[in-house]
Amino acid sequence: SKTPSIGTALSGARQTSSVRLAVILAKQSHWVSVHPSIRPKRARTMRPLRVAVLLGSTRDGPPRPANLGRRVGKFLCGVLNQRGHEVDVVDPVDEALPSLVKPYFAYAPGQAPPKLEKLNERLLSADAYVAVTPEYNHAPSPALLNTINHIGSSVMSYKPSLICSYSAGQWGGARAAVLLRPALSEMGCIPVSAMIHVPKAAEVFDEGGNCLEDHDEWAGYFDRGVSQLEWWGVAARNHKDVVD
Repeated sequence: SKTPSIGTALSGARQTSSVRLAVILAKQSHWVSVHPSIRPKRARTMRPLRVAVLLGSTRDGPPRPANLGRRVGKFLCGVLNQRGHEVDVVDPVDEALPSLVKPYFAYAPGQAPPKLEKLNERLLSADAYVAVTPEYNHAPSPALLNTINHIGSSVMSYKPSLICSYSAGQWGGARAAVLLRPALSEMGCIPVSAMIHVPKAAEVFDEGGNCLEDHDEWAGYFDRGVSQLEWWGVAARNHKDVVD
């Protein structure tokens, strides 16, 4: 049969999707026919990621509610669990680390305090990280930074991270999130481009981490960042399996 011209192909594709147009043009172009963007995707299976969720609040009010980070963190964990990933929550209230005097890497092997030793093992075994921070004076949480500063960069490097910020007010911790990017980058866990910001967090999530309204919109918003974290987490882990 006669090969249609580009003009004919374009005219006939006006009522079709862009994918259909690509298929029509593929008949005339070897480059398009082999390009991955129009190949049918095969079903894939993926090992779940182990994601460490680092909370950043030790607040006990007033004002109330005090620790909004746990609400945000619970919703976030639900999004990660729904995608099949394993979650390890690092809560600074539970860890009760002192203000930094001696980081883990400054101890001789086997001489670190047991709790710090365990924390180092947990973060070392993670494939990806989510840093959940409030905004204090336009800056990230001191408790979150204290957790990170106790750990060496070699523990968290060559893995991705996602920043999730929140506030009781209208800005959602965006300024803290921006300042957290260089700290995580220096740790070697480069943040993905998407960030999550939750303004007026007490009006968005209840104490159980349940969304009070617009659940689908919030879930979709969180999912964008988690999708990027998942993509890079799987890629980094696969490469690590080959290189290391």
